[in-house]
Amino acid sequence: MSIYREFCHEITDENGMLKKITLDYPEDFNFGYDVVDRVAGETPDKRAIVWCNAEGEEHIFTFSDIRRCSNRIANVFRAAGIGRGNRVMLILKRHYEYWFAAVALHKIGAVMIPVTHMLTVSDLEYRLKASGVRAIVCTAQSNVPGKVKEALAQAGLTARLWCVQGNAEGFENLTEAMQTAPEDLERISTKAADPMILYFTSGTTGYPKGVIHSYTYPLAHIVTARYWQQAEDNGLHFTVAETGWAKASWGKIYGQWLVGSAVMVYDFDSFDPKQLTQIINKYGVTSFCAPPTVYRYLVRKGIPDMPTLKHASTAGEMLAPEVFRKFTERTGLELCEGYGQTETTLLLANFRGMPAAEGSMGVPSPFYHIELRNRQGKPAGVNETGEVVIVPEEPGRQTGVFMAYLDNEKQYEYVWRGGVYHTGDAASMDENGRYWFRGRFDDIIKTGGYRVGPYEVENVLLEHPAVAECSVFGVPDPLRGQAIKAVIVPGQEYPPSRELEHEIKEFCNLRLAEYKWIRLIEFAQEMPKTISGKIRKNIMRKQACAR
Repeated sequence: MSIYREFCHEITDENGMLKKITLDYPEDFNFGYDVVDRVAGETPDKRAIVWCNAEGEEHIFTFSDIRRCSNRIANVFRAAGIGRGNRVMLILKRHYEYWFAAVALHKIGAVMIPVTHMLTVSDLEYRLKASGVRAIVCTAQSNVPGKVKEALAQAGLTARLWCVQGNAEGFENLTEAMQTAPEDLERISTKAADPMILYFTSGTTGYPKGVIHSYTYPLAHIVTARYWQQAEDNGLHFTVAETGWAKASWGKIYGQWLVGSAVMVYDFDSFDPKQLTQIINKYGVTSFCAPPTVYRYLVRKGIPDMPTLKHASTAGEMLAPEVFRKFTERTGLELCEGYGQTETTLLLANFRGMPAAEGSMGVPSPFYHIELRNRQGKPAGVNETGEVVIVPEEPGRQTGVFMAYLDNEKQYEYVWRGGVYHTGDAASMDENGRYWFRGRFDDIIKTGGYRVGPYEVENVLLEHPAVAECSVFGVPDPLRGQAIKAVIVPGQEYPPSRELEHEIKEFCNLRLAEYKWIRLIEFAQEMPKTISGKIRKNIMRKQACAR
């Protein structure tokens, strides 16, 4: 059963092509009751989660299981005084308790704050102070309880503490507590406009911002799951992300359950892309979504047969065309890129029913009105770089776009200036209506009177076998205004040298227009990155300009 049709209305043209999607939902919409419990009541044995870990443990959870376990945890939380509007942090890796706790928090009207277990003590301290959490539920693994207690002490805060997958001093075991909690839970009053989830951005240009979404957020992910990832009713969708990242909301719960697909969860610590393909084949995964890093690794190391896989998608950073081509040649599956932000749901993608274009962000989601605008706020022309903006059909908030920045109304008003939402990302649109990523709007390089998006140069760099990782940005230049500089992490078999520098320059500049030529190359052992793995261009640019 696909429950999404209860809330989603599709508008097609005379040829049957999807043109627009609208949502209709009650004022008290709550994903826990109106999706999970509804599906559990009508098809109790329908699969919701197929879970396994690196140690060989396996579980299959039905929607009936999710309803029962979430009710029990909701009752544990309520007995501890947690209710509507209270903030609860989840640090649960890929443990199955995340899905129980998430749905429980939605049901009682509390605000869920998912964060990754990789955060340092200072990272946690900042988030605890900013959010004012009432409780924390964390894994007992990876010394997370120790970091949590130290962060609380440094912040001068207290919170109710639970852990799972083991025990820790000062923490109650939530798995044990739920076993004796009641299974019944009467519907608790919540509103669709209430805050439901708080994510912290990765902080590429400053301290992480708290992004708050309402209870309507899951519904906007119908497009994510159905039209981009192509998750299907009674299928099995596998998104690699850990639950501490917003990508988990994109691929591990909301849209997938709304369209009737179970989610595949592989709980691991050591990243091994080859193991991911074994999971796909063992459990019969039908749709798969992973960051470009995974596909790059598979292309380099060899891609096995994956007979059950029908669709593959990617997001998080742009994908090099070479990886797209080799993956498609080997599997027969096009890699469909998608684009969005923590503040939004899917904005642009290579959608079902259209051929995927290598390196393209795709076309605007039928759920949003997307435009490209130049620095003067005017529509950008064909093949002209502009900022990606969302233009709401009516004044006010747009479903799927965040409702507030945590304690930062000024920043919220700034990104909504002029009545549109400014993503800060630069792109261009070609004659066919496809969008092409050019970098952060502030990262656009202005050289010799031309504007160059760093990604188009990085794409060419990644074609060279010696380039394992790279970042391109502009540095001051007396002749050009800015010169194009590349920082490169070479592969292990390619030691840095003057000869390698000349070889890479020649390789790239033969493939680039002259105004896009790389003028400077610096080799590095690693890139400065955020906790989510995004390269911090602003730091490298400042370092380069200070030299």
